[in-house]
Amino acid sequence: MLSYQHIYHAGNAADVQKHALLAWLLDALVSEGKSLSYLETHSGRGLYALNAREAVKTAEAASGVQKLERAFPEDHPWRRCLRIVREAAGRDAYPGSPVIAGLLLGQHDRMALAELHPKEHAALEEVMADFAAEVYREDGFSMASRICPPSPKRGVMMIDPSYEVKEDYTRLPGLIAGFARKWPEGIIALWYPLLTGGAHLEMLAALSAAHPGALRHEVRFPPAREGHRMEGSGMFVLNPPPGLADEAARITERFAKAQSAPVSGRKRR
Repeated sequence: MLSYQHIYHAGNAADVQKHALLAWLLDALVSEGKSLSYLETHSGRGLYALNAREAVKTAEAASGVQKLERAFPEDHPWRRCLRIVREAAGRDAYPGSPVIAGLLLGQHDRMALAELHPKEHAALEEVMADFAAEVYREDGFSMASRICPPSPKRGVMMIDPSYEVKEDYTRLPGLIAGFARKWPEGIIALWYPLLTGGAHLEMLAALSAAHPGALRHEVRFPPAREGHRMEGSGMFVLNPPPGLADEAARITERFAKAQSAPVSGRKRR
């Protein structure tokens, strides 16, 4: 489906959870000094303007990055990426996962990104021109299947579909099992929404049964606006490295702390 554009949701609470955990993971892997591969199946445009008409219309960043950022220490790799992007593109710029990966990976690491939406793909190509990234306009699952196992074999696959295609919930367990067979060394990370109707539950039950050693991290937060069905955000990570579970627990604590803090009364930019 080609209707989804993440600009309407950029910087929301789900982005914070996903990007904070991913940034910590990539930073930890890079610090080990060994080359790695980063694959992403649904990349979006890579960089977002939170003052754009689409983002302002939904105002999801107000309960996301604008509320949660200060709950993270300044030296957290996610906040480091935020500072770099704002210095380059302005205070309303927000990095998606491709830019976060580009800022954290080393010159000998590999990055392969897929985006099928023509407008988003064109923007992604432009944004990633300064990074050593392979940018494909094709179905992300097809790209990942074609490349797996990548070289270097050490690395991460980020799967972040929009779930506008409802069949994603039923086919993702099989797809992930296939990726894991092809790339047993790979850290495979799936983002998913926590929905009021429970559409994610059967998928997670299948994933948990098939991959009992995986990390399942979830945070809950109030709906971004009235009628919004997403009440939380999750990451399911195969082959989680040492320390990732501890970082996930810290993220949970930061969300809880930020949500319990009194409203400051500061106007949204």
